[in-house]
Amino acid sequence: MARKLTLFLAAIVALLALISWGMVTSFALEAAGRTQDNILAASATAIAETLRSESGQVRLELPYAAFSMLGAISEDRVFYRVATGDDVLTGYADLEGPDVVPGEVEFATVEYRDVPVRAVSVMRVILSDGEAVPITVTLAQTRDGVQGIAAGLSRQAAVLSVGVFLLAVGMSAVAVRASLRPLNTMALNVATRGPSDLRPLRRRGPPELMPLVRALNRLMQRLEGSIKRSEDFIAEAAHRVRTPLAIVRTQAEIALHSVEEEGQKQTLRRVIRAVDESSRSASQLLDHAMVSFRADDLARDRVDVPALVGAVVDALRPTAEMKDIDIAMDLSDVSVEGDAIVLQNALRNVLDNAIKYSPAETVVRIDVARVKDEARVSIRDEGDGFGEGSAAHLTERFRRGDKVEGIVGSGLGLTIAELALRAHGGRLELGLAEGGGACVWLILPAA
Repeated sequence: MARKLTLFLAAIVALLALISWGMVTSFALEAAGRTQDNILAASATAIAETLRSESGQVRLELPYAAFSMLGAISEDRVFYRVATGDDVLTGYADLEGPDVVPGEVEFATVEYRDVPVRAVSVMRVILSDGEAVPITVTLAQTRDGVQGIAAGLSRQAAVLSVGVFLLAVGMSAVAVRASLRPLNTMALNVATRGPSDLRPLRRRGPPELMPLVRALNRLMQRLEGSIKRSEDFIAEAAHRVRTPLAIVRTQAEIALHSVEEEGQKQTLRRVIRAVDESSRSASQLLDHAMVSFRADDLARDRVDVPALVGAVVDALRPTAEMKDIDIAMDLSDVSVEGDAIVLQNALRNVLDNAIKYSPAETVVRIDVARVKDEARVSIRDEGDGFGEGSAAHLTERFRRGDKVEGIVGSGLGLTIAELALRAHGGRLELGLAEGGGACVWLILPAA
């Protein structure tokens, strides 16, 4: 925008500079022409004033001053003619000037000897033997000097116009930047915000920008309301999905214990499995949505990593005990700055995966350590690992490994963990544990 405005102003300045140069050139030519006319008229009048009559003869003494005035402005050639009627008293007989009456001065630009000349004619009446004799004095000068003066002034005007153009363009660029600075500041303020930071803009700007500020504030207010409604809808939808699913699962388990036919039992087991998958998917979709919303506007509290890990382990220990899985912990004192709820979701999903994919009567090990400026949480199980090939693609949504047959899952656990760690400036690494099994490292900047 600044470039377009600068170019637009530069075009206007260029047009004005051209108009100015044309006007100066025209005025210079007109002024030089008027100067030449005035000198020609003065010289012709000086010549006419030397006319006199002696003994019935017209006498003329050409004054040197008359021609010296003409030579003062240039070195152009000068032609003159003094005549009474058709009789030429002196000068160039073929020089023709403009018609004139006594007491007047007439100018004309004519061709003489194939060059344009500026001519002036004056008439004086003198008495000779009692008779009035009209005598016409015609004086002409070439126009090279006038055109040279005009050309010189035109060149100076052109240089001045170019200088004014460059100065005006520079000043226009500065003015455009200064004018757009409030808008750029506002744009930077909006660009540096997180997607969920929808606070109204409080910075005052020029009156011309205030309608835009008010429109942006109204838009952000509507967006905030829309996001809040989306969050409420997701939470409500997840609750309304999980509650009936829990009821269905309970009824299916009761029915499973009350029927004796093997076919019906298999059907009920499939129903229970489908309900478990749906319930887990709903829960993890809610977790994913919650982490996504909070990731753009994280709380920045000091989080004690061992305490956080302990709370997650306590919450999932009953699940591990159902498979006779022991959870061993080696916790070092380390803390990070971040959102405890988001980090808890990441830990819970990774630990839940470790328990879910571990065989019964095995051990899941959790180590917390500080390595240089990083807090590292490693979770290792004794399962079958991530399968063949690279494990990096398992952080994509709904992607699962190739060794998940018969295990309920949605493919969102590692996705949620990676999203949470990236929001905190950390990273998720996947690998194999010593002696087999999967190992997941949650790495965060230490406080």
